[in-house]
Amino acid sequence: VQLQASGGGLVQAGGSLRLSCLASGRTSSNYHMGWFRQAPEKEREFVAAISRSAGMTPYAGSVKGRFTISRDNAKSTAYLQMNSLKPEDTAVYYCAAGVKFGTSPILYDYWGQGTLVTVSS
Repeated sequence: VQLQASGGGLVQAGGSLRLSCLASGRTSSNYHMGWFRQAPEKEREFVAAISRSAGMTPYAGSVKGRFTISRDNAKSTAYLQMNSLKPEDTAVYYCAAGVKFGTSPILYDYWGQGTLVTVSS
């Protein structure tokens, strides 16, 4: 499956962005989806995940209450709605797909190219 992330950009602190991850090549509804991010000189970290049926949606503590993950299997797309953005949210955001569910990046088999989110103070 190929993943294409989009929706990143420059936003002021307190603003909002919605990231999209379009899946193609195989039936995306067969995969759990996740969002991860990587800031300069830092390791990639978990942001949020959503199970195949959207019944489970864990979040990193740093984004809980501000970010919302969702998916539309009919459109083969996963979303990450990001509200109340902070400068520390600045990173390249990656979407991922896998047959195993969890918060570790090693569980995911397919990765998108990343989209840059920059939050100015």
